[in-house]
Amino acid sequence: MTFFLLLSFLWNVLFSCNSNPDMSLQCQMIPNSMPVLEKKGDIILGGLFSLHDMVEEQRLPFTSQPHRIKCTRFNFRTFRWMQTMIFAIEEINNEGKLLPNITIGYKIYDSCSTPHKALKAAMELMGSEEGSEVEQKTQNYSACNGSVPVVIGDGGSTQSLVVARFLGVFIVPQISYFSSCACLSDKNEFPAFLRTMPSDFFQVDALVQLVKHFGWTWVGLIAGDDAYGRDGANIFVNKVTKLGVCVAFYEIIPKNSQKTEILSIISTIRLSGANVILVFAVEQDAAALFDEVQRSGLTGIQWLASEAWSTAAVLSTPKKYHHILQGTVGFAIQHAKIPGLQDFLLRLNPSRLDAHKDPFLVSFWEEVFQCSLSVQTESQEHEAEIKPPCSGKEDLRSVTNIYSDVSQLRISYNVYKAVYASAYALKAMKSCVEGKGPFLQKSCADQDIIRPWQLLHYLKQVRYSNSFANEITFDENGDPAALYDLVNWQMNTNGEIEFINIGKFDGTTTVVEQKLHIHEEIILWNGNKTRVPLSICGTICPPGTRKAMRPNFPVCCYDCVAYAIECKQCPPEFWSNADRTTCIPKRVEFLSFRDTMGITLVVISIIGTLSTCIVVLIFYCHRTTPIVRANNSELSFLLLFSLTLCFLCSLTFIGQPSKWSCMLRHTAFGISFVLCISCILGKTIVVLIAFKATLPGSNIIKWFGPAQQKAIITICTLTQVIICTVWLLVAPPTPRQLIPHEKAFVILLCDEGSYIAFALVLSYIGLLAFICLFLAFLARKLPNSFNEARLITFSMLIFCTVWIAFIPAYISSPGKYATVTEVFAILASSYGLLGCIFAPKCYMILLRPKKNTRKHLMSKAPSGKF
Repeated sequence: MTFFLLLSFLWNVLFSCNSNPDMSLQCQMIPNSMPVLEKKGDIILGGLFSLHDMVEEQRLPFTSQPHRIKCTRFNFRTFRWMQTMIFAIEEINNEGKLLPNITIGYKIYDSCSTPHKALKAAMELMGSEEGSEVEQKTQNYSACNGSVPVVIGDGGSTQSLVVARFLGVFIVPQISYFSSCACLSDKNEFPAFLRTMPSDFFQVDALVQLVKHFGWTWVGLIAGDDAYGRDGANIFVNKVTKLGVCVAFYEIIPKNSQKTEILSIISTIRLSGANVILVFAVEQDAAALFDEVQRSGLTGIQWLASEAWSTAAVLSTPKKYHHILQGTVGFAIQHAKIPGLQDFLLRLNPSRLDAHKDPFLVSFWEEVFQCSLSVQTESQEHEAEIKPPCSGKEDLRSVTNIYSDVSQLRISYNVYKAVYASAYALKAMKSCVEGKGPFLQKSCADQDIIRPWQLLHYLKQVRYSNSFANEITFDENGDPAALYDLVNWQMNTNGEIEFINIGKFDGTTTVVEQKLHIHEEIILWNGNKTRVPLSICGTICPPGTRKAMRPNFPVCCYDCVAYAIECKQCPPEFWSNADRTTCIPKRVEFLSFRDTMGITLVVISIIGTLSTCIVVLIFYCHRTTPIVRANNSELSFLLLFSLTLCFLCSLTFIGQPSKWSCMLRHTAFGISFVLCISCILGKTIVVLIAFKATLPGSNIIKWFGPAQQKAIITICTLTQVIICTVWLLVAPPTPRQLIPHEKAFVILLCDEGSYIAFALVLSYIGLLAFICLFLAFLARKLPNSFNEARLITFSMLIFCTVWIAFIPAYISSPGKYATVTEVFAILASSYGLLGCIFAPKCYMILLRPKKNTRKHLMSKAPSGKF
């Protein structure tokens, strides 16, 4: 209600100046007309651009005329935005494909960076198309059928707030190209507002993710004194504190740029100790701050830039800022290269025939070339220095400034998109088929009279892909997709600042971790450093100290204090460090393939395996010789195969214990050795039976043929398999940590699981070895020249000796050396069997082939000799 009363008051004041002489005071406050750049067309687009900055003259008492507002400091960057709007309109008109047989015109005003001027311009845009006098506007104005169906602008959020409230009353669509205040997304308050600039809600989200990514917990915040700065800063504070980050200070840059107030901000920065500071402000306010920062000699601060000044030439071009702003990091909206725009910008010249229609060209030309196109009055001479007259030969191509720089077209691209979005909405409106329209009773809009509220419907539905492969659309709040470039201010070899793209932020994705992408390796921080700056409220506590909260300070602030005298005992798997200030994990110890001992055992195992294979090859090549045939070649090959398994099973004891390796090592050891001993037992029985079969009247040989021998081996081995299977099912071996007290290591070993099952496996091997030794001992004096029973007896003596000696050695060996002892016993017994049983046979086959005859083998050996 207050807003409508104010609006009514302004309306009455504005349109009653000429008719009521008593209102001269108010009429001096609100001039009758404003300079406007216009071009006729079938459809007129309105434009609002802050071509000048605002300066307030000295405030006077209310008893006299109120303070005046002056527009000064011509803005080249904004002038480029305005020219981009004209370029886009002329591009659409010249191509004629988007809106055939329809021309677009424009009416563009300078809002002078003030809400007052912006509102005045918006009110004039709502007038009739005929003339520009206030009386005509009063008589012909129609809120429904105004001459401007859509307004492009304004730039600043503060100006857009005022304009959006005014245009929203009449549902006239407004498309802003630079207003990012999150408050403008409220459709209840601003029903007709849209923008091609992402909302600050997404920009703040990006800044918060940036702070979180680099681990900064003590961050300063400085904001501009407007809707953009205050709203964005407040959202940042609310979001960043939820992540445990503390805001060191929150300061506001005054609009009057008073030196004392800004110096107070700089003093706060020095006292805070914050090394990372976010400046959430427009470029004019940021420039006022950095002017005083440069004068006061404040350096070493890592500045974070909001989008409004992250690529501002007014700060990056002057070299006086380079030493304090080099390394700045900030988010910027995506840029594009618009073909033909630079030539269009450079076409301007006051000597053109239509130049007199451009009320802003004179100010632009005089500011660029610092000359005068008009005769100066005495009052103007007193206010400013006398400028030399322009020669008429000035050429924009000879000057390099932000106006003609098209390398970073970001806001200009937003203006370009806004014009095209309006054109696509108009096209959709003109293409409506009667009976299929979106309005009441499926009707279409009037093709002759464009009603703004109808055009607003089509603007909300706009969705198109432009020539830059970007999709242009608006969400339910009238906001575009939130896509930002992360830029870093880096100095090139020419001493100029370049905006290096170091990452991006995609606000459209729902996965938080995938929104921010940063290439840290190419970042140069303040001071040309590659290391990420540290910003915490305190220092990194040295060993022997701990963090202690500071009373009456934020939770991020702490001091380092010494630990208490009482010591805290470390958990069993941890060990105190050298300074006894913290617990560190104990060293894990096991028999590794990388240890010298582990490598040695692996080599011995491989040599044993290769030796067994060589014996197999020798036996296979001489399989028809008497010595191979006389010793049951099938049992010999099976015995060699089992010996190969014995050598290989030792490898399962090396390496970090795991569930599967623990089960495999014990079962493989038990089964392979039983198979080996069973083969030796079969060979021993064959020797005894063969001797008994030679006695007169003996037919015992038929009970111990080849089939019976295989059955004996199978039964013996299968018994061990059953024992191992039951063991694995009931209580299998598992990895276990052995944590010795007062030792700085943890031993990883395999727990047997069931000691009874483990004892049964070993006992069964010992039983077979004892039977084999006993039978071989009985057959040791049989009268053959080559008595294999003697070889088996000797091999079994070695086998039993090794394993009897293993028991005390295993019990007394600490840590991984118990596993080493077990592996050594396996390899030693395997080598004993291989050497004692097969070495003499290989010796005779290879070096004494004359004795490898049936006659020699069957002859009786001399007493006491082999």
